[in-house]
Amino acid sequence: MTRTLRASARATARALRGLSPPALRAQAWLVLASFALVACAPGGPTEKKPAVPPSPAVAYRSDPAALARGKALFGGTCTGYCHSVEPGGKGAPDLFDCDWLHGGSDAEIFHTLTTGVPDTRMVSFAGKLSDDDLWKIIAYLRSASRCQR
Repeated sequence: MTRTLRASARATARALRGLSPPALRAQAWLVLASFALVACAPGGPTEKKPAVPPSPAVAYRSDPAALARGKALFGGTCTGYCHSVEPGGKGAPDLFDCDWLHGGSDAEIFHTLTTGVPDTRMVSFAGKLSDDDLWKIIAYLRSASRCQR
């Protein structure tokens, strides 16, 4: 036991010595009730927390202007060099199917877009396109996907 823990235990024992048995029982019930409230409270140990915050691309999927911007950026940037909107296009991965080589969640796609993929033609777009525009590209990819989810 650490020194701080021992000191805390001694202080608690001193405080409880002077209490009568009914007062000790009441104190014990208060402690147990506190633990139960904490455990059952929203965000407590029994509630599952989302692992990843919601993707900005989710909101953009219902925004026609954002989808149009994502499509235009994809057409002017991505299909201009490597990718295609048709399967088996220019030798780069098909971004409209269900197979993602570097992770298929929105967050993983964003990571790939911002860091690139070493030893491939996939360059980093960090600083070249805004994060907002990258999320719009992801929204467009999702909206035009041939993957049946």
